Amino acid sequence: MFKNLIIIISLPILTIALSIGINNYRALNPDPVPQIHGMDLDTAEKMLFSTADNCMNCHNNLVTSSGEDISFGVDWRTSMMANSARDPYWHAAVRREVMDHPESQTAIEDECSTCHMPMAHYQAETQGQMTQVFANLPGSQTVTEHSKLAMDGVSCTTCHQIKSDNFGERESFVGGFLIDTEKPMGQREIYGPYSVDQGRSNIMHSSSGFVQAESKHLIESELCATCHTLYTHTLGPDGEVIGELPEQVPYLEWKHSSFVNDQSCQSCHMPVVEEDTPISSVWGQPREDVSKHSFRGGNFFMQRMLNRYRDELGVQALPQEMDAAVNRTIKHLQTKSAYISITNSEVVGNELIADVNIENLAGHKLPTAYPSRRVWVHFSVTDEDDNVIFESGKVMPNGSIAGNDNDLTGNQYEQHYSEITEEDQVQIYEAILVDPQDRVTTGLLTAIRYIKDNRILPKGFDKVTAEQDIAVKGSADNDNDFTGGGDRVRYRVKLQDVTGPLQVNAELYYQPIAYRWAQNLDSYEAKETNKFVGYYNSMSEYSSVVLTSAKISVMN
Repeated sequence: MFKNLIIIISLPILTIALSIGINNYRALNPDPVPQIHGMDLDTAEKMLFSTADNCMNCHNNLVTSSGEDISFGVDWRTSMMANSARDPYWHAAVRREVMDHPESQTAIEDECSTCHMPMAHYQAETQGQMTQVFANLPGSQTVTEHSKLAMDGVSCTTCHQIKSDNFGERESFVGGFLIDTEKPMGQREIYGPYSVDQGRSNIMHSSSGFVQAESKHLIESELCATCHTLYTHTLGPDGEVIGELPEQVPYLEWKHSSFVNDQSCQSCHMPVVEEDTPISSVWGQPREDVSKHSFRGGNFFMQRMLNRYRDELGVQALPQEMDAAVNRTIKHLQTKSAYISITNSEVVGNELIADVNIENLAGHKLPTAYPSRRVWVHFSVTDEDDNVIFESGKVMPNGSIAGNDNDLTGNQYEQHYSEITEEDQVQIYEAILVDPQDRVTTGLLTAIRYIKDNRILPKGFDKVTAEQDIAVKGSADNDNDFTGGGDRVRYRVKLQDVTGPLQVNAELYYQPIAYRWAQNLDSYEAKETNKFVGYYNSMSEYSSVVLTSAKISVMN
């Protein structure tokens, strides 16, 4: 017995109790009410989750034969999955919703914790309790097991315990994933895509308290859909539900595209290692098609913000790890998101005509998910001396777009264009929300529908047959050049007293948190909103990135 204890003595005390058995631990512990991490053993036995540090003993220090570090823990802790509960924009957005709908604060915090604090939320729900957001943020209270689960975000024992019973069904969305709540800790199954022999299974159980089970459902898009398909309820003056908004539905967009037949969410966001490699640093055996746990997404700006304000936000990844993650995210966006080209360019009389073509390379709308995201065309024409003759879509240092109506005033928005003739016309691919009175808003629980949704469609997306939750909204629906796979915009530029060759440039910009979505929080006087707006304003010049660009010369 003592030999076994020596092997696992460096692991958390809960793991020790599980490895020797809860009942045996009771017998060995002389206290009248044995405690584990401040919990009595009955409570500990009912715990459904453990934090990621319990998994990293074996799933870090993973290096391929070619020298690539694919450590799951290192990659995960730089991702938005790991930092979902630390996200300062989320903190500010939840506070804004609570201030807009104070009578619904308890319900709002509980629902918003479903996918940002999934372990704490699910654990509390099984005990008939509701989860608080602000009480579990860094520095908010004494550290408890509940707050540790909350701050661990979307962690290992969340995704790897999800069952496939309701996959793809409406009830699985909005965090409606299923986890076995019957088996006590020490007997709980943890799913993975590989079969494991008994010896390795014993090692994992001794280390983590979980029992390995092989299942391929972890590589299905429906796993991701459980939290990345979100509907929010529109609330009336007294907190009553008066509508429903498809806040973000990339899974449904993917299902309506040609990607559904051959590419899953994981194939892009968890790319496969190109060589066989072990997934454990302890007695690991080479595995094929190992998925990296970098969870490549699009929010490079938030990763930058988390790194800069790491101490205030409790970020655990090292600075150099976050820097590397930002670079990976931007590289992914610039190689896998879009392609832009300029065609049919010519000077006719005193007018330059050029078509800008944008191709969506992603398996969902571009941009997709949270509606604060936007993509736009920066189009410019210069003469042979680099003098600007025409410019549409210039990004400003404060993160706004020159000429964009919505950035100038929050109650307006820029329409979709098939043809642009003026500098204050900007082709912005975005989702614009309105309230029941058709007033433009960035409040999710105030919004009741989209008045504009011209986000670039993925290949195979049919505008005509698309259901309402993913339908094109606004004038883009009648634009024959706006189709599945991309869009074409014609630019007409008046030329006066311009001689010599012209340089035509087109850039496709992307911004995860649009200027208006940030600035609308400035009127809310609260710690969370003040903090985020301050962060945003200090970093606004880094809030966007060029996805793709093209340039040509045209003789005048």
